[in-house]
Amino acid sequence: MICIVDYGMGNLASVYNAFRKVDGEEVIISSNSIDVNYADKLVLPGVGAFEDAIRNIEKLHLDKAILDFIKTGRSFLGICLGMQMLFERSYENGVFDGLGVLKGEVVRFNIELPVPHMGWNQLRVIKKEGIFDILKNNSYFYFDHAYYVIPSDSTIVATTTDYGIEFVSSVIANNVYALQYHPEKSHQNGLELLRRFLDLN
Repeated sequence: MICIVDYGMGNLASVYNAFRKVDGEEVIISSNSIDVNYADKLVLPGVGAFEDAIRNIEKLHLDKAILDFIKTGRSFLGICLGMQMLFERSYENGVFDGLGVLKGEVVRFNIELPVPHMGWNQLRVIKKEGIFDILKNNSYFYFDHAYYVIPSDSTIVATTTDYGIEFVSSVIANNVYALQYHPEKSHQNGLELLRRFLDLN
């Protein structure tokens, strides 16, 4: 069973529909830590402000459930804000602690180009491991974000993307996968990546 974490924010329906499109496996949307605990795979989507998202997760006691799930070694996928919350802190409208699964921080684009970075852009593949083994260099995915992650450990970087600067657009750390782009909005490329996530043992 795949559990999509519902913390009161995010594009839950589009993520749910994308998973249903690629596989008949049971998919649920839940804010219940018991469902998180019993899931085979866990997905943390996200659209919105970092502070609001983290506070909602803590209010629902989902922070411990998510951390406990990851420690079991089961496959975890963070999408957009769901990726950013995995890191230690964000500088979005202040300084706020994240879940601390991955070392590093989240900062705003400081570039001449329009912010947020919205629309289609290419991935430069750094590590063809796990779900990223199907990625082709320069394949297009859909982005919508004003902040990006700076991991402390460069060995977790799976892809980068150029938007005024070269920023980290995907990471892999053991059973944890995280994407700055939206696979559920990325047509066939995105669906193939979600299917590859479902195929993980």
